[in-house]
Amino acid sequence: MDVQRVILLSALALVTYLVFLQWNQDYNQPTAAPQVAFAPDVINGSPANGASDLPTGSVSSDDIPAAVDPSAPAVIETAQTSAAQVRVRTDVLDLVIDTRGGDIIYAALPQHKARLGSDDPFVLLEQNAMRTYVAQSGLVGRDGPDASADGRPVFRADASEFSLDDQENLVVDLHYTTDAGVDIIKRYTFERGSYRIGVDYLIDNQSDAPFRATLFGQLKRDRSEDPTSSTSVGMASYLGAIFSTEDNKYQKVTFRDMDRGNFAQTSLGGWAAFSQHYFVSAWVPDPNQTHNFQTRRVNNEYIAGFLSPAVEVVPGSSTAVSAHLFVGPKDQEQLEATAPNLKLTVDYGWLWWIAYPLYWLLTFIQSFVGNWGLAIIGITIVVKAALFQLNAKAFRSMAKMRKFGPEMMRMKELYGDDRQKMSQEMMKLYKKEKINPLGGCLPILAQMPVFIALYWVLMESVELRHAPFFLYIQDLSVMDPYFVLPILMGVTMFLQQKLNPTPPDPMQAKIMKMLPIIFTFFFLWFPAGLVLYWLVNNILSIAQQWYITRQIENEDKKKEAS
Repeated sequence: MDVQRVILLSALALVTYLVFLQWNQDYNQPTAAPQVAFAPDVINGSPANGASDLPTGSVSSDDIPAAVDPSAPAVIETAQTSAAQVRVRTDVLDLVIDTRGGDIIYAALPQHKARLGSDDPFVLLEQNAMRTYVAQSGLVGRDGPDASADGRPVFRADASEFSLDDQENLVVDLHYTTDAGVDIIKRYTFERGSYRIGVDYLIDNQSDAPFRATLFGQLKRDRSEDPTSSTSVGMASYLGAIFSTEDNKYQKVTFRDMDRGNFAQTSLGGWAAFSQHYFVSAWVPDPNQTHNFQTRRVNNEYIAGFLSPAVEVVPGSSTAVSAHLFVGPKDQEQLEATAPNLKLTVDYGWLWWIAYPLYWLLTFIQSFVGNWGLAIIGITIVVKAALFQLNAKAFRSMAKMRKFGPEMMRMKELYGDDRQKMSQEMMKLYKKEKINPLGGCLPILAQMPVFIALYWVLMESVELRHAPFFLYIQDLSVMDPYFVLPILMGVTMFLQQKLNPTPPDPMQAKIMKMLPIIFTFFFLWFPAGLVLYWLVNNILSIAQQWYITRQIENEDKKKEAS
């Protein structure tokens, strides 16, 4: 009869597991973000076959900020048509620049794929019928061509395509001449392996009158969902605008904040960014100047950017105004090299002081083992070693409670419903045998901050996106597709409970028995890397607890022998 029951329960568990897998496949898969495909040849903004599938890049003049300049004319909205587009390729960026305004209207990242197993690059910036997310810049103010009543200036380029190839640097110049005869070069500078883009306006005033204008840079985005958002249960990565100023190094401005009103602040240096899961775009103006940082909402689009101080170029002279644009993954090394505090866009929450050392240790171990899953196992061993003494005391206390379990049951039977007397006798026993009744909670409490900090490290570190482990686990940043790791984790929790003393309270004992099931359920949708950490931690805890239990038993045998 017992054998039949075991077979039936095993079959039921297998069927339940298969049904759950199918449910997950049908209802819990992330929706792929639309990707814009490019034809191989782009000439004057249109593919060779004449049917353009490139973003149009057309903009309305109300996207452009009004400069803080009382002599600046009012901007008049005019209908504009699409201009030509320029394609720029480096080893890490694939961009499209609209010659109308010289804005970046498409940015793909060849080293980061759209989806696991796909050859399509991840698209960060784009402008199409599905989504708007572009990086704009220009000159406004009294003589700024972007504030002209005729609309944004149309630049001309020496070629329709530029490629870094074997060079270390690539310069792309866009030319424009105002009606007054002022020559303007909008220069984009790219470096090999870098997501930081230099944006310079070279102004040569050979007219008869002074030229006065203000540099602006802004990111324009609609409220479309984050295409890289995690589907796991838990805390979601931030999606919205971020500013860094003198008064606040890291200030979030949500879409809801922008619905309520405009953000405006003046600061020496600083930056403006739009952040999402794993990726960020940011304008970084001259750190030695005071800029006006601001947000605006235009129809259903949200704008975050800066305005620099007005520059005046006297006749017969020239000058340059500059800024940097970062478009890419949240690579902490590159973010730190681009601007102060830009690394904070890798948001580890209030436990950042634990998360940053964990991230450093994780990358250090990975540099040796070459596998992020093995690095997670390595960091688990290090954390376990750091907490070894604390865990040892807790496990020793639990082992003693297990040893004196029969004595506690005897007290319960002896004193019956007299809870006060039973508590007094138990406290005497605890004091005599040096048992800490709360000792079993200490390992979990000590590890919870590390667990939460590591959760954010795995959630926010772009290095773990699409990072494989072994066998079928090809992405440690998402859940285990077959739930093997969560189930093993639940089994180890069950085994660990078997080594712990049974609580004297029947209700408490039932709750403790349910914990492995509850934890397994919650961990089903957690990132595989995080479940791997908890699984390895449980295995190490079982080994340590078994070792300490054997030590206590040997000590007792020696006492009895003596």
